[in-house]
Amino acid sequence: MTRNSPVSPTVNFEKDGKQHGFLRLPYSRDESALGAVLIPVCVIKNGSGPTVVMTGGNHGDEYEGPVCLLKAAKEIELSQVKGRVIIMPCLNFPAVQGGSRTSPIDKGNLNRTFPGRPDGTVTEKIADYMQRYVLPMADYVLDFHSGGRTLDFIPAAACHRLPDKSQEEKCIAAMKAFGAPYNLVIKEIDPVGLLDTAAEELGKIFVSTEIGGGGTLTAASLKIAERGVHNFLVHAGVLEGEIVAADAQFLDMPDNDCYIFAERRGLIEPCVDLGQVVKMGQLVVRIHDFERTDNVAAEYRALRDGMLTGRHFPGRVQPGDCLAIIANVG
Repeated sequence: MTRNSPVSPTVNFEKDGKQHGFLRLPYSRDESALGAVLIPVCVIKNGSGPTVVMTGGNHGDEYEGPVCLLKAAKEIELSQVKGRVIIMPCLNFPAVQGGSRTSPIDKGNLNRTFPGRPDGTVTEKIADYMQRYVLPMADYVLDFHSGGRTLDFIPAAACHRLPDKSQEEKCIAAMKAFGAPYNLVIKEIDPVGLLDTAAEELGKIFVSTEIGGGGTLTAASLKIAERGVHNFLVHAGVLEGEIVAADAQFLDMPDNDCYIFAERRGLIEPCVDLGQVVKMGQLVVRIHDFERTDNVAAEYRALRDGMLTGRHFPGRVQPGDCLAIIANVG
């Protein structure tokens, strides 16, 4: 028998109107015996129509999503909406609070935890509530990501190759409508446990992003995110207005040859910059041993023709770190 979630919303997802509240997750600890994690949520519902779920802060060191969704929660008026918008700007709230990729409470990586457990850790309970209660309400899901503190990306909207080609086409259409400078179709290294996979397996139209990184945001990256929110909601049919068109380049990541991984630790010497086109075999990164002056730098070369879409950030790496991501252009 499946246990009910311990999470209780302070908003009514079925009620018309604009509501600000929380998902209250009990969390007993030394500082608060009957304490709770309060995950902010905004619900804007106006009659019948599609439901769009928008999330940021899946990882707590990625900021375009939380900032643009906190603004959207305040700025979207009820009269503009036809259907329902559910905004969760700080989904893994403990991680956002700690400014870390994973939760400081249980070290849980929310985007590797789905479907979660109602009787598990704090992170597992968040995933379980999303899996069983929030995602089933959705028709469209927009989940914001960027590189966080250890990666930097070109500004891209992203979706996946899916077994259901009709669903895949709808996801690609929504990705294009978002209006990022790059549209990226991804084959994940490991799709298990992702919010992406959870939404897609439920048949939802899912779009993610990789906008910037380095553990910060810029005025330019935030503008892309804000335009994307507007365009995505208009495309879904829940927001009045026109899609703001933007030129975009299509990129594809079909296999694991898109990724270059470090096999030693050291300091990075980048040999190409983000957005630069490279040829198979071209030198992309060197790693220098900072403990000795006589060790030859390790060289890492492109495994395919394509564009450098992501890179390690900042300048020091460990074995196993992703050094570079190269996507097909076209």
